[in-house]
Amino acid sequence: MKLLARSIKLQMFLINNLIWVLVFFFFLINLFVTPRFASYENIINILYHSAIMSMLVLGQGLVLINGKLDLSIESTLGFAPGIAMLLTMRVFPDSIDPVSAIVLTLVIGGMVGLFNGVCIAKLNINPLLQTLATMIMIRGALLYLFPFSLFPLDPIYRLAGAGRLPGNIPVSIPIVLIIFVVLHFVLQHTPFGRNFVATGGNPKASYVSGVNTTKITIYAFVIAGVLAAVGGLIAAGRQGSVSNALGEGMVLLAFAGALMGGASLQGGTGTPIGMLGGAILLGMFSNSLNMLGVGPSLIYALKGGLIFIALLLDLGRFRWRSHLLHVEQVQKLKTGEAKNQAVQQQTA
Repeated sequence: MKLLARSIKLQMFLINNLIWVLVFFFFLINLFVTPRFASYENIINILYHSAIMSMLVLGQGLVLINGKLDLSIESTLGFAPGIAMLLTMRVFPDSIDPVSAIVLTLVIGGMVGLFNGVCIAKLNINPLLQTLATMIMIRGALLYLFPFSLFPLDPIYRLAGAGRLPGNIPVSIPIVLIIFVVLHFVLQHTPFGRNFVATGGNPKASYVSGVNTTKITIYAFVIAGVLAAVGGLIAAGRQGSVSNALGEGMVLLAFAGALMGGASLQGGTGTPIGMLGGAILLGMFSNSLNMLGVGPSLIYALKGGLIFIALLLDLGRFRWRSHLLHVEQVQKLKTGEAKNQAVQQQTA
């Protein structure tokens, strides 16, 4: 009986950390297949080029934990720095300093998330359709406002994307890691985090137990919007300008990374650290294909296959977890029956 309990516990641990097993094996395979894959420069390169995507993966993952979906994060990534730079460089060139522009970028991202959250949580609009509409609206606004790129950006505003630390480590890497660690702690070790996860797993039970599920849903979209804005800061800083194509085509891969990282379409599962693994796996995947000289068309097809694999992984993980919970429940019932029989025999 104890052996079965340990086996179930081990399997549940494996389910929750499957992404790191995949990262390990993918890294191991590339050690032998891809030249110089494990070099210091290439590992830094993988982390650097994963920074933008990791913010979208984390934002999408948090919304998935809440049981929803956000398609607008890729447009928010371009919209937040775009509007902030338009206000800073064209509308109020003498009134907004670079640090305030950074704060403004994050606020704009949060406002987009707030709009989505209120429409979904309070007006009960379908999350898929609501965020699709938002994605199209703000991308259209970007195309209208920025027919050409906006540059040059202030060096302080570019710091998150272009700055370097000793050892030639990009500033974006520690920024991203700190964000993941902080949000992991919040979700795993605070009452807000427990309510957040519970709302996605069983919103009705959470509401009955006193959790304000409407506010939790709004918070999920606001945080996703802010994270997308952070990704926009890194992207704008990296290329030294703001263009209307920032973030375009990234949302489906972010969705795949979140699913592989432990989030689920059923809601209520996943951790930020797991989603970090999903983002790193996406970065390793793109890096290895580029280093092997795979053509852009084939890379596009393979990324589509990766999304399909993420869906299968989510389905398999869900069924595996359900089976283990069923086995555990049956075992508890058997144990309870055995105890009752023992008590009856003693009293007889």
